[in-house]
Amino acid sequence: MRELEQFLLELGVGFCFVARQKRIIVDDEDFHLDLLFFHRILKRLVAIELKIDDFRPEYKGQMELYLRWLDKHERGKGEEPPIGLILCAGKKSERIELLELGRSGIHVAEYLTELPSKKVLQEKLHKAIEHARKRFDIDSNKET
Repeated sequence: MRELEQFLLELGVGFCFVARQKRIIVDDEDFHLDLLFFHRILKRLVAIELKIDDFRPEYKGQMELYLRWLDKHERGKGEEPPIGLILCAGKKSERIELLELGRSGIHVAEYLTELPSKKVLQEKLHKAIEHARKRFDIDSNKET
């Protein structure tokens, strides 16, 4: 439970746990969705598939099946259509772009299998701060 709590905290505010290994039956065949959450602010189900390898195009079809099933059988009144997140060890940008995953409500993110060096982490942190400052300056200029 502590690991699940930590995972939810990393996802951000509004996520509520629904199921682990959610059983989905299509044409008398069992499928199992790794994780299912409900996002209170977005008012929609969030399906998460965990992959131990790089993103592969067939993952899109699998997630589309899950999302359509959830939309048909689990979506509540007043809820938005479900969205999917595929967490992979790596992803190739062109494949994801060509598959137009966003149109299907599917997003891909990669997780780190090992921590980068301290130097790389510092560089990424500085770039993120610089990017945030630029966005803040742009937003501040729009208001004036």
